[in-house]
Amino acid sequence: MKTIACRLHGVNDLRIEEHEIGEIGPSDVLVTMQRGGICGSDLHYYQHGGFGPIRVREPIILGHEVAGVVSKVGEAVTAFKIGDKVAINPSKPCFECRYCEEGNFQHCTEMRFFGSARTMPHVQGAFTGAIVVDQQQCHKVDDAVSYGEAACAEPLAVCLHARNQAGDLAGKRVLVTGAGPIGSLCVAVCAQAGAADIVVTDRFDFTLSVARKMGAGRTINIAENASGLDEDVSLRELFDVVFECSGAGPAIHSAIGALRPRGTIVQVGVAGNLGLPVDAIVGKEIVFKGTHRFHAEFEQAIDFINRGEINVKHLITQTYFVDEAIAAFELAGDRSKAMKVQLQFAKPA
Repeated sequence: MKTIACRLHGVNDLRIEEHEIGEIGPSDVLVTMQRGGICGSDLHYYQHGGFGPIRVREPIILGHEVAGVVSKVGEAVTAFKIGDKVAINPSKPCFECRYCEEGNFQHCTEMRFFGSARTMPHVQGAFTGAIVVDQQQCHKVDDAVSYGEAACAEPLAVCLHARNQAGDLAGKRVLVTGAGPIGSLCVAVCAQAGAADIVVTDRFDFTLSVARKMGAGRTINIAENASGLDEDVSLRELFDVVFECSGAGPAIHSAIGALRPRGTIVQVGVAGNLGLPVDAIVGKEIVFKGTHRFHAEFEQAIDFINRGEINVKHLITQTYFVDEAIAAFELAGDRSKAMKVQLQFAKPA
């Protein structure tokens, strides 16, 4: 059976093409796609052909923030039925390697993650009209939840995993650097965890306006006010925790300066090789922690969305039909106008 797919052939070479749907195994589910969010990694593939050492070496279907409806189930599937609304976990660890045995599934050496060019052949993504997935990757979504909201479960899971690196946030002062989709969701999960004060920095008023809707108490446009954090530092109103979501060297430097001694930086944004003020990290006894993807947090993200405990609606700023994917990708790269751009795969009858 054939469907359509959003396939990248090279830098700025995105095509809507025919795609053969795989066979359904006994424990598989066929999901007809409804919504898919364009992630920062999708943009890196589209704009630059990859990020860091990871490069696109063959045509790849992009997309890993997706939700749809079950349209067929394998003979051994009992947890789902035709018509179920589901979000799909794009992460498929092997459950057998050393890191899986330790419970560190996000570091699986044989990870199969939708739309990833890390391995050859590449792992194809989910920007397709329909996809066959293992039933374990599907999570039911309440009828009251839109497909757009359900497709936000993946980035929310990323931020919940990042939050878990920071410890108890109740009553803490939190700084979030970078107010893109991940930064704004970090704001939401910090607010949900009881942070007393959340300050956000970014270069665009548009993204900062979304961060305020997600729970930020104060926002600083550093393009207009580069010294916006200086008052906090001068008054010794330092931060307990920083979620660094920009991946920008200057932001990391300012975060270190604004952090209290023995505070924690959770590095969420992906950066290249940067020069860091090691003397300040040592002198302040700063805990500098990385965070990578998620595992159990995906199910937790679905639960929060289903119960309305974390509102992701503010994150979705534009939606395009899949045949307008190029325009969608172009807009998604403009943080002065867009936050989370989603693709819609099914047009109304």
